[in-house]
Amino acid sequence: MSDAETLRIYDTNAADYAKKNQDELSSNPRLLDFITACRPGGRVLDLGCGPGTSAAVMAKAGLKPDATDASTEMVALAKAHAGVNALQASFEEITGDDLYEGIWASFSLLHAPRSAMPGHLAAIKRALRPGGVFYIGLKMGKGEARDALGRLYTYYEEDELKDLLKTAGFTVLDCTFGESEGLDGVVAPWISVATHG
Repeated sequence: MSDAETLRIYDTNAADYAKKNQDELSSNPRLLDFITACRPGGRVLDLGCGPGTSAAVMAKAGLKPDATDASTEMVALAKAHAGVNALQASFEEITGDDLYEGIWASFSLLHAPRSAMPGHLAAIKRALRPGGVFYIGLKMGKGEARDALGRLYTYYEEDELKDLLKTAGFTVLDCTFGESEGLDGVVAPWISVATHG
């Protein structure tokens, strides 16, 4: 994510974001499914980790999470969790081959421009070990827009997302749909997709 205004908003609101998501993430059934799908003790990546809540749950479950985020303040919060290796990095800095048993991108890649998504997915595919799992969550809809706080979002429909994943070489396992209230106070629909690399 390289949108300066989006990063400024996350830096400014990091503590509020962490508080809002703490309980929700720790009991997220999709996160528990992800953890179960990964090899015990395996290295995983929390891409766009925010305050590191999900990575902390992964660490407590015995995984070895690397957590990356482009926000300075979010990375500082993530570093405070035991067992979490947190680094400041953008989506463009996904590198390496066969590194991770699983990659978790929960409502992070929705801040990437649509034109950049194929490249990001290709890099994620390379970074996964053969048979690794990749979970992605995005807000549903069309186009790109800023929310009430000024964060830039790219919205996806189910078919478009599935096509992008298949083109990148992923096998779609299942989809979950829901809606939840964001930091801006707006309830929005979302899609979460589980894949094998």
